[in-house]
Amino acid sequence: MREVLGDLLGWWRSGEPVGMATVVRTWRSSPRPPGATMLAGPDGTAVGSVSGGCVEGAVYELAQEVVRTGRPVVQRYGVSDDDAFAVGLTCGGIIELLVEPVSRTTFPALERVAAAIERRDPVAVVSLVEGPEERIGRRLVVWPGSTDGTLGSPRLDAAATDDARGLLAAGRTDMLHYGLDGERRGEGLTLFVASYAPPARMLVFGAIDFAASVAKIGTFLGYHVTVCDARPVFATPKRFPGADEVIVDWPHRYLQGEIDAGRVDDRTVVCVLTHDPKFDVPVLRVALGRDFAYVGAMGSRRTHDDRMARLREAGVGEAELARLSSPIGLDLGARTPEETAVSIAAEIIAGRWGGGGARLTTTAGRIHHD
Repeated sequence: MREVLGDLLGWWRSGEPVGMATVVRTWRSSPRPPGATMLAGPDGTAVGSVSGGCVEGAVYELAQEVVRTGRPVVQRYGVSDDDAFAVGLTCGGIIELLVEPVSRTTFPALERVAAAIERRDPVAVVSLVEGPEERIGRRLVVWPGSTDGTLGSPRLDAAATDDARGLLAAGRTDMLHYGLDGERRGEGLTLFVASYAPPARMLVFGAIDFAASVAKIGTFLGYHVTVCDARPVFATPKRFPGADEVIVDWPHRYLQGEIDAGRVDDRTVVCVLTHDPKFDVPVLRVALGRDFAYVGAMGSRRTHDDRMARLREAGVGEAELARLSSPIGLDLGARTPEETAVSIAAEIIAGRWGGGGARLTTTAGRIHHD
């Protein structure tokens, strides 16, 4: 919903209902992830995408029908048995959508949700997508300290609130399953939790020219990017316009402070670009002691060997060292700072989704990993 929020909120404020289709579940090589959203606007326009173009026409018609009837539906699309270019996904995947009318009446908390997303405050939208027909589309909005709406029973609301807050803390969008009255071991109800957590963080240590390109591509990928260096002459906002913030501090001290303050999590990406042992070793010792999504360090093969020896001397264990991506990045033959930033981003993406980094033309099987 994040990518279409401006259009959705404008129509909501005008009082006109909008048809909204949200991907809630996928199988195999689906082109868009859960949470992807498409709108059928009251002015006849379509905004957003749920399938990269495969079934948008059919989804648009269904969204218009849902606005007319006022009844949410759950619809599944896959490859057509007779013709893969009919209303289906030519990629071979399957998607399941919640298609619902959105208005001031059906989604009264939308403006508060939009405000939270704009402020980067955590909020989760929980929708009932499987269960009795009359309960499909019921919604509960969950903030860390409050809720709005109901899924149909106080017990279900309480269970869903607890679990949604857990997903929100991890920045995860996922499905939850309960019994008809919220029994945790029961069956009958499936909820879709769309988490709008603050963006994951990318911490770039070392105010060098490569850091400017890494910060720029990190922002492009959706990270909140911080560049940190102990040298104030180099760590200036003017040199790093692509970063969200530039910090003058010793890298290890800054990172430990962020950890102690709870401002990093297991989605955090750490890129150490200083290739200077007086900076590298202390900050990597701190970073490798946490379960971050990615920790990489720049340097030559010789620098890498020296760094590993120094980290062992500093007491870093082999299991922790195995999590270090050094030398940083994938083997793309990169030379310039911009090309190197692409190789680093490629390694981060491959690690997130389980990709091997090989050319797709040399591989078989699914393109999109779980």
